[in-house]
Amino acid sequence: MIKTDILIIGAGPTGLFAVFEAGLLKLKCHILDALPQAGGQLSELYPKKPIYDIPGFPEVLAGDLVDNLMEQIKQFEPGFTLGERAETIDKQEDGTFIVTSNKGTQFHAPVIAIAGGLGSFEPRKPLIDGIDFYEDKGIKYFIKNPEKFRDKKVVIAGGGDSALDWSIFLSNIASEVTLVHRRNEFRGALDSVDKVQELKTAGKIRLITPAEVIGINGAERIESILLEENGATRTIETDYFIPLFGLTPKLGPIGDWGLEIEKNAIKVNNALDYQTNIPGIFAIGDVNTYPGKLKLILCGFHEATLMCQAAYQIINPGKKYVLKYTTVSGVDGFDGTRKEAPKAVVKAIV
Repeated sequence: MIKTDILIIGAGPTGLFAVFEAGLLKLKCHILDALPQAGGQLSELYPKKPIYDIPGFPEVLAGDLVDNLMEQIKQFEPGFTLGERAETIDKQEDGTFIVTSNKGTQFHAPVIAIAGGLGSFEPRKPLIDGIDFYEDKGIKYFIKNPEKFRDKKVVIAGGGDSALDWSIFLSNIASEVTLVHRRNEFRGALDSVDKVQELKTAGKIRLITPAEVIGINGAERIESILLEENGATRTIETDYFIPLFGLTPKLGPIGDWGLEIEKNAIKVNNALDYQTNIPGIFAIGDVNTYPGKLKLILCGFHEATLMCQAAYQIINPGKKYVLKYTTVSGVDGFDGTRKEAPKAVVKAIV
């Protein structure tokens, strides 16, 4: 049982910033996310794409924003449980909650903050007969441990940043990397496309376009894939097939928690604190809805800030918190560190 002050469901930018705002209030957070790494869509879908509407950053790469948020919250020592999805929730007699993940991990907290973006992400699976049989038998939709592919033959399918980036990365680990895309054009960052071209020329990546994987072969696990190219078919031996066609957002089991749902989003009270119809459960970021809602990262940051203020009152009933600017109060981390503005020097002028 993992106990914390606030259980944050979703490790996207809104969930990460909530850790910082909670830390200022001396509240401890634990983050649960179905993806294998923090950052949500920013890390999974477009880590190398620039974002232009983050205050103070005329331009910042999505992946760099995640890195900065992780650095910002490091001193508050949040816990992370990644690669697990929130499955069930049980309200206790004292008003606290126990959330259980799909892998059986349990979390106990007086406040739940759902910051799941557009919901839990599920991989878009290619329409290949029998693909379910090979899941965990050579089919991988996420890459959690690249060392798993050392000295193995790998086929990656896709045309976006994830397919390009992992092809580049695994070219130095796998014995053979084949990148398959149904078009000649790629949607990823230009430097990634250029790098794949360089590795193809150097013989470190086999690039097959336009082509599509249409079948999988193997008795106990994957042994080869069937490829359609220019109307002809051929077989390529491989140890792993990694289709990277993006993610499909779904509200998932959270939709069965008794929360008020509207168009696959969670209704909240935006007049006060973004609390749901269940006291103690909040929804912040793209996962919520209210009149005038804008699905922007900066709006999620605002919602996270007000949510933490309300969470403080739930966890510390009757205790008043006096808001101070960080320029005045400084920031005290749970790890013993302190950040503060330089003190003014008092000196008389004679």
